[in-house]
Amino acid sequence: MSLVVAKFGGTSVADFDAMNRCADIILANANTRVVVVSASSGVTNLLVELTQANVNDQRRLSLVTQIAKIQYDIVDKLARPQDVAATIDKLLSRMAVLSDKLVLDRSKAIIDELLSMGEQCSSLLFSAVIRQKGTPSSSFDVRQVLRTDSHFGKAEPQIEQIALLAAEHLQPLLAQQVIVTQGFIGADEAGNTTTLGRGGSDYSAALLAEALKADAVEIWTDVAGIYTTDPRLAPNARPIPEISFNEAAEMATFGAKVLHPATILPAVRQQIQVFVGSSKAPEQGGTWIRHQVEDAPVYRAVALRRDQTLLNLHSLQMLHAQGFLAHTFATLAKHKISVDLITTSEVNVSLTLDKTGSDSSGQGLLSESLLQELSQNCRVRVEDKLALVAIIGNQIASTAGICSRVFGVLEQHNVRMICQGASPHNLCVLVAESEAADVVNSLHQNLFE
Repeated sequence: MSLVVAKFGGTSVADFDAMNRCADIILANANTRVVVVSASSGVTNLLVELTQANVNDQRRLSLVTQIAKIQYDIVDKLARPQDVAATIDKLLSRMAVLSDKLVLDRSKAIIDELLSMGEQCSSLLFSAVIRQKGTPSSSFDVRQVLRTDSHFGKAEPQIEQIALLAAEHLQPLLAQQVIVTQGFIGADEAGNTTTLGRGGSDYSAALLAEALKADAVEIWTDVAGIYTTDPRLAPNARPIPEISFNEAAEMATFGAKVLHPATILPAVRQQIQVFVGSSKAPEQGGTWIRHQVEDAPVYRAVALRRDQTLLNLHSLQMLHAQGFLAHTFATLAKHKISVDLITTSEVNVSLTLDKTGSDSSGQGLLSESLLQELSQNCRVRVEDKLALVAIIGNQIASTAGICSRVFGVLEQHNVRMICQGASPHNLCVLVAESEAADVVNSLHQNLFE
């Protein structure tokens, strides 16, 4: 039998009615045996606020109360709420204990456990909704199989261990029931709860699909697939029926919110096709992401990623010298910083950094210690309030006329950086965030309309 792993985001499991719709999607496909869920919409943001150092006792109580209301509103609509109410009570009690602990102990391990509570609640409740529809289902603690390192807030999955543990603990359960488990979280070798970073539920689903050798991963969200750009920025944006892994990876990396950037990696390793669709309107279809596609146009989409930081490094040591870049990247690697784009001149290096690289608690990238370490070898200047616009497609680097067409649209805008040539699938420009929406709309009109 084919195996499908389905993932539902926060808006898809926001309340009882939303969970009910999603349960119907699962039951319509007998091959869907593993379901990965995010926390109910809004819960993770409340938990993140709960982890902040400046939260007073009154606000902490208010946040826990708001989270509890979201859970109990679902419990109250279940046929036999006492089946799960006791466990929800324990989770909420543990949530309150952990938030109190953070007053004296700002441990990242405590923060990760607290942030995991949303997914623990939603998986328990969603499993109960499926059972209420007459299908055997149970909530499975993903920490039994999703092994990571101990880098709390942005843990790195241990692929081989995940495969072994999934075969031992998860695979035997699938024949008799639908398993509902948590996205975004895992556990290290010592059993401590870890998180994969914001938006990591897509990644969790793909990792489990890889470990279980699934045939497909379905990402159910609040939009009907991947569009040529964000419809809120370009009203004539249209859905894309299918795209390649390479195109999807570029789109996810450069801002398509529908898909977490890391999702594609496990899918590519095992050649698992990925479907993206709307849980609110499954009849509208969606986008299939596959290894090979029939149509590979030069222009596929325009992606936008806001909240970009430009790091400018100036040093005369670079002039006819060796080792400056190696030292710079070693410093960034030491601080777990991933660089997106880079341009260089004789004495300057410019790097773009993305806030999606921050950890689950929302901590920023550019710590004071990192800036001090970089400053020992060069002059550092940081620019923010920037946005990255990427034209995604195929053979962009080898197609004549693209630059004149794109930069004709951009002539009224100040472009801070241009990157093209490293990949045949993108051309990227960095612009002021205040101009980003206009840039995207103008490019979409010119290239697609």
